[in-house]
Amino acid sequence: MDEDRSGSELTHVDGRGRAHMVDVGDKPVTMREATARATVRMKPETLSLIAEGGVPKGDVFCVAKIAGIQAAKKCWELIPMCHPLELTSVDVTLEPEGADTVAITATARTSGRTGVEMEALTAAAVAGLTVYDMCKAVDKAMVVEGCMLLRKSGGRSGDYAREAQS
Repeated sequence: MDEDRSGSELTHVDGRGRAHMVDVGDKPVTMREATARATVRMKPETLSLIAEGGVPKGDVFCVAKIAGIQAAKKCWELIPMCHPLELTSVDVTLEPEGADTVAITATARTSGRTGVEMEALTAAAVAGLTVYDMCKAVDKAMVVEGCMLLRKSGGRSGDYAREAQS
């Protein structure tokens, strides 16, 4: 398991072990960016159907992109300790990777007092779930997997970049 232990205390737990929302009021406003990735594995026939525009529910990549953007904007409503953020940008890309995989990359940006890692992760995950929803009639064996933070910048903890997986 990859772990970044810089500042290893759990910030969403108080001294008595109870969950609480972190007060970010005294933190400086900085530019923050995070990029996350997820993949959806499927039958090669399913990916071909997506590429040909033959999925009955419509344009899978277009709908999944919009779903990912919406999810990032609503992250604070889904994850209890997330702050509502004024996102300046959310970009979600979906691309075929090999014969049986859709690679999803989501990048969120803000100028604020707290990071956008959760927004990027939520965008990638929901885009993947949307691919599943759009295609489940033809391939119930799809797997949404590997949702991970690739990199982040800004804030007190500084920059982070996931080391390449072998």
